[in-house]
Amino acid sequence: MVNTNLSIIPFGGVRENGKNMYAVTINDEIYILDAGLKYPETDLLGVDFIVPDFNYLVDHADQVVGVFLTHGHADAIGALPYLLEALRVPVFGTEFTLALAKQQVSRHPDLADFNDYNVITPNSVVEFGKTKVSFFSTTHSIPESVGVVLESEYGQIVYTGDFKFDNTAKGSYKTDYSRLTDIGKKGVLALLADVNGVEMPGESVNESAIDDYVFQTFNEHASKRIIVAMVASNVQRLQEVINSAYQTGRKIAIYGNDLEQVVKTALDSHKIKLPTSYNRLFTNIKNIRSVDDNKLVILETGKMGEPIKDLKKIASGDDRFVHLTKNDLVFIATTPSIATESIMAKTRNLIFRNGSEVISIKETIHSSGHASQNDLQFMLNFMQPKYLFPVSGEYRVFSVADYLAQETGMDKDRIFLSMKGDQYKLDPERKTFKLEDSFEVDDTMIDGSDNGDVGNIVLRDRKMLSEDGVVIAAATIDRKKKKVVAAPRITTRGFIYVKTNHQLIHDSAKAMVDQIDLYMNNAEEFDWNDLKNGVKEALSKFFYEQTKRRPVIMPIVMEVNQNRRPNSKKKNDRSKAGSNAQTEDKKNVKASSRRGRQRVKSTPRAIRPKKEMIEKINAKLAENQNA
Repeated sequence: MVNTNLSIIPFGGVRENGKNMYAVTINDEIYILDAGLKYPETDLLGVDFIVPDFNYLVDHADQVVGVFLTHGHADAIGALPYLLEALRVPVFGTEFTLALAKQQVSRHPDLADFNDYNVITPNSVVEFGKTKVSFFSTTHSIPESVGVVLESEYGQIVYTGDFKFDNTAKGSYKTDYSRLTDIGKKGVLALLADVNGVEMPGESVNESAIDDYVFQTFNEHASKRIIVAMVASNVQRLQEVINSAYQTGRKIAIYGNDLEQVVKTALDSHKIKLPTSYNRLFTNIKNIRSVDDNKLVILETGKMGEPIKDLKKIASGDDRFVHLTKNDLVFIATTPSIATESIMAKTRNLIFRNGSEVISIKETIHSSGHASQNDLQFMLNFMQPKYLFPVSGEYRVFSVADYLAQETGMDKDRIFLSMKGDQYKLDPERKTFKLEDSFEVDDTMIDGSDNGDVGNIVLRDRKMLSEDGVVIAAATIDRKKKKVVAAPRITTRGFIYVKTNHQLIHDSAKAMVDQIDLYMNNAEEFDWNDLKNGVKEALSKFFYEQTKRRPVIMPIVMEVNQNRRPNSKKKNDRSKAGSNAQTEDKKNVKASSRRGRQRVKSTPRAIRPKKEMIEKINAKLAENQNA
C-alpha cells in the first residue's frame, strides 16, 4: 500500500448524470465537495430520486471537516439533508446557495435544530490547519456559483463545479478570469472538471441570445396561452421568462411548490429583478380562468424541481387546474435529462393529441449550463493541471473529455476516468496518483421524502408486479385434523383475465391444497413460515409451467379457532349469567328506592317476567284481598 496523506474518492457524479459528490482526504481530514441527487431511470419504479451511499463517510465521521457546496441545483445540494441526518457536519456555500440548501433541509423534521451553515464569498479563505479552502466565481444557470480550491502542502486540488464560459454574463453569474489565472500560476496538482456538456460540438449559445429567443417565442405566439416547463432552480431561465412575460403584457401563474419557494428565495435575495410590482405581474394558479389566454403564462415545475413528470400529468388531462387546449403553446425551456427522455417523448405525443403546440428550447438552440468542448479546453489552459479527473457526466462524455484533454497536450496516463468508490492516492515521492483500496459505493434510492432507501428487493418486486401482476391465495386449515377446512380462494390482479381462465384458477387452488396437505402430513414441527413459503414456491412453479409468467405470490393461510367451548358449558355459562343478572337487578332496585327520583335500571331481558306470569300474580293478590 502506498503511504500517502492525500486521496480523491468519487461518491457520485462519475459515469452518471447527476448525484455529484466527491471526497478529498488531506492529512486525515475529509473535505466533501457537493452532495447532490439524480433522477431515476424509468425502470426504477416508484423511486423519486437517488442519493449517494454515505457508509464510508459515516465510518470516518471524525475525519469529516465539512461539506462545500458549489451551487444550488439539486445535483449539488439535493442529497444534503440525507447526509446531515447521517453526519452533523458544517456546511459551506454562498448566501443564495445556502438559502436553497436550507429549503431542502427544512423538509426533514429530524434536522429542525441544525444550523451549522457558513456563508462564503468568492473571495473567502477558510483555513483548516495546513490546508486552505478558497473559492472562485463561475458562470452557470444559477447565480453565485463557485468552484472550490483545496490548497495543501502537496499542491492544489481544484473542483470546478458546474461551469461554462459566457462573456455576456453579468453580476453574480460572471466568471472571475483573473482568479482562474492566479490559481493556474500557483500550480494545480489535480483538476476535477465538469464535462457534462462536452458531447455537443461547438459552443453553447450565450444567455443574452437565449433571452432574445424566449421573447421572440412569446411574441410570435401572442394569441395563445403559454405553458413554460422549466427546472425550478434555473434562476437565469426564470428571469428570462419574467422579462418576456412583462414585455408581452402577460401575467404569470406559478405552478409548483418548489418553484414558489425558489421564486420567494430569489426575490428575498435580490437574484430576480421584477420590472413591475409583484401583484401586477403574478396571479394565483387558482385564478387562471379569470385571465385571458393571450395574457397568461403558466410556469410549471414538479417535485424536486423536475418538470417533465408533472407536464405529462397535465397533458394526460389529470391535473385539476390546467387542461390543454388547441390554443395552448407548451414551451419546454429545459434540457431533459437522459433519465426522462422516454417520458418526454410520451409527453410530447400527449400534447399533440390535445391539439396543442409544443416547442423545445433544446431542439432550437444549443443551450446548456455546462462546459462546451471549447470551454473545457479553456479551463485546462487556465489551470494547467498535472492530473485530470472528469466529473459530472456519463462515460461517453468522459471519453470525449479524454480526447479534448489530450488535444491540449495532457498525457493520457494522467487522465483518470474514475468510477464510484475508486480511491486515487498520491505517492508523495513520485508525485503520481495511483488507484488503490477502492470499495463499493451503492445507490441509495429514495421513495418519498422520508421513506429512506427502497432497496433492490422492493424494486425487484415492483418490477415483477408491473410485468406479471400478483396472485393472492387464501386458505383455512385445521392443524389438529391436518387438513384444509375451507377451499382456497385465488384472487389475481394484473396477471390473467379470470372470467376466461376458470380452470387455471381451479387447478391452482388444488395445487395449494396439495402443498398444504403435503406439509402438514410430513413436517416434524409445524412452522407458519415454512408452510407459507412452501405454498408460495408451489404456486410460483405451477403458474410458470402453465403461463410462462412469474406473478408475485402472496399466500394467506388461516387457522380455525381451536379454543371454542362445548355447547353444554355455554348453557351453564348462560344460566350463571342469568342468576347474576337477577341479583344485580335486585341491588339496582333497592339502590333506586334509596335515591328517590333516580331512574330504576331496566331488568335484563333474561329475567323479565312474561305477561302470563304477571296476570297470575295479580289474580292471586285479588283473591287474598277478597278473603
